[in-house]
Amino acid sequence: MSKRISVLLAVLVVFAGLAGAQAKAKTISFLSIWPEANDNSKLILDLTKEYQATHPNFKLDFELVDTNSLQQKVKVLLASDDLPDVFAYESGTPILELIEAGKIVDIEKAFKDLGISEYLDAGAVSLLKRLASNKGLYDLPLGMNIEGLWYNKADFTKAGIKAPPATWDELMTDCEKLKKVGIQPFTAGGKDKWPLSRVLNMYVMRKLGVDAMEKGVAGKISFSDPAFIESAKVVQDMAKKGYFGTGITTVDYATAADTLFSGKAAMLYNGSWFAENLNDSKRNVAGPEGIGFFNIPLVKGGAGKMDDYSMNCGTILCLSKAKYDAATADWVKYVFTRMGDKAMKDYGAVKGYKVTNAKTDLPGYTKLIQAELKKAKTAGLWFEANFDSKTSQVAQDNIQALFLGMITPEQYWKDIDSANKEYQASK
Repeated sequence: MSKRISVLLAVLVVFAGLAGAQAKAKTISFLSIWPEANDNSKLILDLTKEYQATHPNFKLDFELVDTNSLQQKVKVLLASDDLPDVFAYESGTPILELIEAGKIVDIEKAFKDLGISEYLDAGAVSLLKRLASNKGLYDLPLGMNIEGLWYNKADFTKAGIKAPPATWDELMTDCEKLKKVGIQPFTAGGKDKWPLSRVLNMYVMRKLGVDAMEKGVAGKISFSDPAFIESAKVVQDMAKKGYFGTGITTVDYATAADTLFSGKAAMLYNGSWFAENLNDSKRNVAGPEGIGFFNIPLVKGGAGKMDDYSMNCGTILCLSKAKYDAATADWVKYVFTRMGDKAMKDYGAVKGYKVTNAKTDLPGYTKLIQAELKKAKTAGLWFEANFDSKTSQVAQDNIQALFLGMITPEQYWKDIDSANKEYQASK
């Protein structure tokens, strides 16, 4: 056989191998907390459909789980050593267990190996590493968010409120003005629990500062401190006064948003991810300029400052280390190098990834969020960020009872303190 023919045969073998790799079927499992047609699930599934146009043998099995059941679901799968290929999870203390057990992919290394490190937003990477006790980056961000109060401008005008409140006392006064003209001051997705703990965290941040919960978990501040008790008493009193209307623990997240848009409630605590709903002209009946935003008002004598913002990277995604292979890596490379552009183009949303083709005609609410992000000098984390999964569950399970007056502020914090101490002792 001639040397030329040998080389040709070798080339054909290589191409055959590549074709085989291309044709090899791959099915990944995706555990999500977002319905297929909404939010991050839609974004990921739409990008996956694009990917499948050139990779027809690549499949994705979608499974939806309730937000409140996510951690327990993952723990069960972890115990059976069957984590999904891709799954939503909570950054912070919950993810540490997975990192320490060596069960999830080192995202920083994976992106470096794929040559796509520059697509990760530096701010999102820094925040996620901080949340994971600086053990590295093991989660894919799905946002770079600030949180605060969204308000219906028409409601404020009707109540004679000329500007958003800058202090907590002004906020309470405005609540009375709104009630007087028949407008419910606040709404919240109390059925989903976490929106209520976010309301509690507003006061905690402004009273004790952005690192209050971190210090509490570490034992540097006691959860029985009068300031913590005061925070729970304040939000419980707000509920007793009717500031959240009736049946707040039965209101879901979507209904709360619609209540704000329609003007049935004047204020809603939420994050910048809310822009997708705000920019939806069919959903947001208040219009392109009908909803405003303001940062958490200051508490008299508190440690909080107006340029302190509650920030997060949203619920994140993890990749199972046991199931991560070349096919999954190729899908990851396609989806997450395009996520920044697609999120901005289709939803006007920031997702913690590089935007290479920035729009100049951004929706008004997206511009509003970008302006607020520039004001932020110090980041505070959300309420449960530093809790282990059990303490987080206690905090969320009891928050409804606190708002309904079924437990005292003292009992609320006592239960959190007990769960946290148990976890710390087990480490």
